[in-house]
Amino acid sequence: MEAPLLFHHSQFEDLVLAASRAGTRVSVCIPARDEERTVGTVVDTIRRQLTSAGGVDLVDEIVVVDDGSHDATGAEARRAGAVVVASGADHGGKGRAMAAGMAATHGDIVVFLDADVENFAAHFLTGLAGPLLLHPGLVMVKAFYERPLGDAPTGGGRVTELVARPVIDLLFPALAHIRQPLAGETALRRRAVEKLVLEPGYGVELGLLIDVAGAFGTHAIAQVDLGRRVHRNRPLDELRPQATDVLRSALARAGAIIGS
Repeated sequence: MEAPLLFHHSQFEDLVLAASRAGTRVSVCIPARDEERTVGTVVDTIRRQLTSAGGVDLVDEIVVVDDGSHDATGAEARRAGAVVVASGADHGGKGRAMAAGMAATHGDIVVFLDADVENFAAHFLTGLAGPLLLHPGLVMVKAFYERPLGDAPTGGGRVTELVARPVIDLLFPALAHIRQPLAGETALRRRAVEKLVLEPGYGVELGLLIDVAGAFGTHAIAQVDLGRRVHRNRPLDELRPQATDVLRSALARAGAIIGS
């Protein structure tokens, strides 16, 4: 199998992408739970810089899926210009939120973004959408980036490094080139996602990656370097359930029997 293609976000200029999309619709979906501090900035940046309202007609719609927030996440997203929908459950999980976003959007390309990014910039979106707009054979684009942990320049992505990548090395070695298999920054062609089943929880990212590779081949997956990503790092006690979801998703696809 071929190694996934690598891009850098600087290869994709917003005006070039807008001129080249030729009727291809681009939707942005942002699953969010209790992210009132940052979600508005993410939405506002996209609306001002990458929609017709801001002069660059690249993005057709911005949808935030409020996954049972207990703060003003929905209100902040709506104030910034997003359409806000509910995930359909009280904290139904990331996969359910992504599925709700798919149902609420209409784009041929769906760009999923995380709501907790503190240094969000327009290149996060252009870097993800660009490969799909310019390379028809691609189905999925996964982001990778530097991930600081606290004051240290690296060290973030603990579930990725301690669970996801080792599991891939052992069970799905053809995907060992994927640097951030759990990245929430992912772009997909709708026609591909509609053929797959989204995991309900945090295992959705790894499950999608494995399923896309199985259905379309690793040559249909690209990666893009988004530079540096700063977000809220969670304590270890919150990471264990995420790690369990990731491991469950991988083992299920490897044919293992998982006890209840």
